[in-house]
Amino acid sequence: MIKKSAAANQITEGVIWKQLLFFFFPILFGTFFQQLYNTTDAVIVGNFVGKEALASVGGPAATIINLLVGFFVGLSSGATVIISQHFGAGDVKKVSNSVHTAIALAITGGAIMMVIGITIARFALTAMGTPSDILELSVVYMRIYFLGIIPSMIYNMGSGILRAVGDSKRPLYFLIASCFINIVLDLIFVVVLQMGVAGVAVATIISQTISALMTVITLLRTKETFKLEIKKIQFHKTFLVNILRIGFPAGLQSAMYSISNLLIQSSINSFGTDTVAAWTAYGKIDSIFWMIMGAYGTSITTFSGQNYGAGKIDRVKKSVRICISMAAATSVFLSFVVLTWGDVILLLFTQDQNVINICVGMMRTIAPAYVTYVCIEILSGTCRGCGNALIPMLMTCFGVCVLRIIWIFVAVPMRNEVSTVAFSYPLTWTVTSLLFIIYYKKGKWMQVDDIKTAPETQRQ
Repeated sequence: MIKKSAAANQITEGVIWKQLLFFFFPILFGTFFQQLYNTTDAVIVGNFVGKEALASVGGPAATIINLLVGFFVGLSSGATVIISQHFGAGDVKKVSNSVHTAIALAITGGAIMMVIGITIARFALTAMGTPSDILELSVVYMRIYFLGIIPSMIYNMGSGILRAVGDSKRPLYFLIASCFINIVLDLIFVVVLQMGVAGVAVATIISQTISALMTVITLLRTKETFKLEIKKIQFHKTFLVNILRIGFPAGLQSAMYSISNLLIQSSINSFGTDTVAAWTAYGKIDSIFWMIMGAYGTSITTFSGQNYGAGKIDRVKKSVRICISMAAATSVFLSFVVLTWGDVILLLFTQDQNVINICVGMMRTIAPAYVTYVCIEILSGTCRGCGNALIPMLMTCFGVCVLRIIWIFVAVPMRNEVSTVAFSYPLTWTVTSLLFIIYYKKGKWMQVDDIKTAPETQRQ
């Protein structure tokens, strides 16, 4: 049996709302500092280089990067689920084999993405209709970013391993350190050395390399069952299949999100550089909502995975009700903040009044509907944690991605306005949340007979 840490034991035995919050906040702060990488890039180039640089860092290039990176991060979530289940069940050998398979997947996947990203950069940006005044800058940013993608993948996988066993604090510490390094390097490369867009890209990959090294060193030095040994890094067929079985649907779901966002970005591109810059700026503000919802989703995935592995089904269900309540309250608060002070926050990114006016219009369309997204994140995270990734992926792909694509091709040409493009978000969130609620209520998302149910005395 595994000798578990106190944090891991608390996930399967402690007071649910407290443990969710203890796990949630380090993930939230970690996601915050992850987002701060790109936000810092946007703030610095937007103020010291110009709106063209702002659009090139956060516009079409960022959308393509999110497509490729998002697919792998979704794929790696399968490793987090598998490791959390084996850790919750107390299986030493399976934890070790899963960890080494996961790291092998990170290295291999990162190498593949590096080649793809560098190769398709110009073609993909041109196909999206990227404005000519930002095309070259966007190509430079993308190619440099993908040169450093392997360390980024190793960090994401390594931090996922740590969270799977209940450690959400150390990934946070690593991100805080590397984020401050990124800020300093941004200022040096952009403000002092005048490297422009290339400078922020180089600063980002150096910082991500540092966070990856800290994560790997932690896994190498630990005495726990998730210890990493370089010579053991290899693919174990059974564990790779299980990781892909859960992770591939999540990766495909993320890719579908990104593909629909590519089409939306292409629609945004047609309105000109000011609108692209406004969309980029709003994306940075909007990222606050996404990182908080993502932290809730990661928390419930690990929480449900460990309790599922321990056979505590009632505890899984109770945690879902608690997590949805917390996420809903948070989303309503964020809507209020964005709608009340959004125009002031925008001054961090640009002083251009036309860009600000366009962005405020986007906020008024999307921000009031934040709460409609909550059930998608929490219920899909719960299903993945319990090993059910296919049906949530299909519902999300249809409700969010397919419906959003239909909206872009049908509704936008009929009313070719930025607000019509933006409305695709609240529309598809609402539809997909209803699908998840119906699916969850029917109870087919969890096959209880597939696991060894814990004695009633262990449940809470």
